Amino acid sequence: MVFSSIVFLLYFLPIFLLIYYLIDKKYKNGVILLGSIFFYAWGAPKFIFVILFTTFLDFHLVTWMDRTTNETKRKLMLLLSVSVNLGLLFYFKYSNFFIENVNAVLSLFGDKQIHWTKLILPIGISFYTFETITYVVDVYRRIHKPLTKFWDYQLYIILFPKLIAGPIIRYHELADQITERKEVIDDKLTGFYRFAFGLAKKVLIANQMGQLADAVFATNYSELDTITAWIGSIAYTFQIYFDFSGYSDMAIGLAKMIGFKFPENFNNPYISQSITEFWRRWHITLGSWMRNYLYIPLGGNKVSTTRLYLNLWIVFLASGLWHGASWSFIFWGAYHGFFLVIERAFFGKILHKIGKIPSIFFTFFIVNVGWVFFRIEKISDAFRFLKTMFSYKSNHNMVFDIEFITYFCIAIFFSFFAFGKMGQKIQDAVYFNNYSNNKHILVCGISLIVFLLSISSITSSGFNPFIYFRF
Repeated sequence: MVFSSIVFLLYFLPIFLLIYYLIDKKYKNGVILLGSIFFYAWGAPKFIFVILFTTFLDFHLVTWMDRTTNETKRKLMLLLSVSVNLGLLFYFKYSNFFIENVNAVLSLFGDKQIHWTKLILPIGISFYTFETITYVVDVYRRIHKPLTKFWDYQLYIILFPKLIAGPIIRYHELADQITERKEVIDDKLTGFYRFAFGLAKKVLIANQMGQLADAVFATNYSELDTITAWIGSIAYTFQIYFDFSGYSDMAIGLAKMIGFKFPENFNNPYISQSITEFWRRWHITLGSWMRNYLYIPLGGNKVSTTRLYLNLWIVFLASGLWHGASWSFIFWGAYHGFFLVIERAFFGKILHKIGKIPSIFFTFFIVNVGWVFFRIEKISDAFRFLKTMFSYKSNHNMVFDIEFITYFCIAIFFSFFAFGKMGQKIQDAVYFNNYSNNKHILVCGISLIVFLLSISSITSSGFNPFIYFRF
């Protein structure tokens, strides 16, 4: 089940919210937990038991770890918990990739290949694995005490607004909200506004860009012309942004409607003036996780320059591998790591000198090229597509109708909306500033309109994918 499905929008969410708002405060967490289990089991009934088992094991391991004063035992329990969770992630997500590459090497030497039944990837495993790790590490570092009730920990892991695709929320950021949170009517309303705008991003923009991108990437690359290849790659660049940031907006909005405050996950990444800035604005919670649980333990900035560059590469190779088990994802991570290193070394000064607008165009260009590797599973095919993009082939064979051109212009407008001070001010007013009665009436009206338009679009079209659903 995903937020942009009719089942969720017209059945699950209204029923859940009705029960949640009517029930006594002491039962609200129980309602959220049961709703979250149902939400996940709807799409992956077998794998819900994997989550329930691992959370049971982690809860007790971390509780025992917190109670002991023996540092060796604490480290062993930390290691055991992290190993179990990363082991499950590797088994489900990377074993197919590992066996395929081993067989490829064996075939070169004429050896017998390993027979392996391909595994189905549990929905959202990358996200809840990172959150189980942040729980044990935060408790180990004594940043926050562990939860005292197993069902509260279960709620932290399986909380349905963030379960499928984040934001990735570190334990200490959410712990106190699970045990005690205030719910006000203003948050319920602004939460709905945020949800409606996120849904519109996903359905009215991302889906439109996705249909064109799928058509282009499904074409034989030898038959593509350069213009079509570029438009297809840019359409995908817009699709993945509005798809994922829209889903994050929906998650943040849903959380507000039930009293939780989630961290922001996107901040207009396509107005970035460097790749370094892009990663401060794109998938912010993943960057925060990588910084706190990988980059800093590797030494962070407190190392030699050579080691600093190596640390950046390791973090972004890990980020690429986290996104998917293929060489294309690994290359994508290395690609971004390369630009981060050269910006830190010297190129950042050049970007600063050439000015704001040229820097934004250059960064967008680099990001757009990188998304080709993210979109195409086989790295050899990705390079073939890039060859078409830079080969200046002119046999234009795809017609772009007025509807696509309109949505393409809308995607450009909202991608760069916060470039100017006025756009940033309007965005902040809608998302963050306090609401007067008149402002509530205006934004509520707009939210209802885009919500109904989104529902209409979903029911009239069979195209409603979600890119990060597979991670």
